[in-house]
Amino acid sequence: MTLFEPIKVGTCQLQHRVVHAPLTRLRNTEDNIPTDLVAEYYSQRATEGGLLIAEATAVSSKTGGYPRIPGVFTKEQQEGWSKVIQGVHGKGGYIFSQLWHGGRAGSSLFLENNLAPFAPSPIAIRGDNQFTNTRYEVPREATQDDIKDFIQQYITAAKNAIDAGFDGVEIHAANGYLIHQFISSSSNKRTDIYGGSIKNRARFVLELTEAVVNAIGAERTAIRFSPWGGSHLDVDDDTPYETYSHILKKLDPKLAYVHFVEPRDDFLRIPDLENSLDPFRKVWKDNPFITAGGYTTRPETISAVSQETGNLVAIGRAFTSNPDLVYRLKNDLPLSKHQRDYFYTTDAIGYTDYQPYDKNANP
Repeated sequence: MTLFEPIKVGTCQLQHRVVHAPLTRLRNTEDNIPTDLVAEYYSQRATEGGLLIAEATAVSSKTGGYPRIPGVFTKEQQEGWSKVIQGVHGKGGYIFSQLWHGGRAGSSLFLENNLAPFAPSPIAIRGDNQFTNTRYEVPREATQDDIKDFIQQYITAAKNAIDAGFDGVEIHAANGYLIHQFISSSSNKRTDIYGGSIKNRARFVLELTEAVVNAIGAERTAIRFSPWGGSHLDVDDDTPYETYSHILKKLDPKLAYVHFVEPRDDFLRIPDLENSLDPFRKVWKDNPFITAGGYTTRPETISAVSQETGNLVAIGRAFTSNPDLVYRLKNDLPLSKHQRDYFYTTDAIGYTDYQPYDKNANP
């Protein structure tokens, strides 16, 4: 059964292909430091030879992100993550840090001097910011010097993550955030070398990834994309197949893995039944490929997709409510339902209080 066959991912020898997807859950301090509760959560879900991808983590104090997300830009944050990592490694697991910059999805409320957040172009997201209950702001258009600074922020964050003990980093280039905003034609209307053509819109992500690879090594570097997964933040691309195929062909083939969100992801949007990740799998066919999105509501497809493609499968909401998800999947046991009302609260309820399978309570 492919889902439970070993695979080498970067420097990590995995024993199965069930991956914990990156999940923002806001259990960190106001200073963006992972708490003991965060350490408990990841330790509960760690398995021998299993891979966990940590929640989106701010690369610097300049990201203007959300309240209580973690960071990796201070010593105290690194120390908080070290406790998390020790718990995962103690159970024989591996963990990657997901490096994140929100771009225009952030807010001036969380930026020094209340300056507007950055973006490739001064185009506001339509709608309201759920974390501020206000309209999204018109962002500042990043200069080329700003872009150089973004890249340096990622380099520093990647080094900090490795120093804290992470097994690698995943560059978050998906879900409508800064890098995705540069890639996508709807949010990038620049006329310089970082806008316009596919080659130019891909320039930032390729330069940034190369810089991180040079800093920590390709085998410790990975990246996440969502060609169709930015609509909730008003990010779409006119030519996703051409755009992301171009990027994949230019990436270092020695990356630990690439991670794609399925078009059929049913979180926050209508499932897409027309598009497919298959063209991207063909481009990246000889290297680890993680697929994510929609598996919580269709758990029966997890094994089937892995069997058909050989892919690793990242699972989010079901991993939240099933700390022993790997065991349940391997033994075809029923899954506990997640409680969405507790996703973005601050205590243990709906986070670390889910129980492993009990055969006496569930005969």
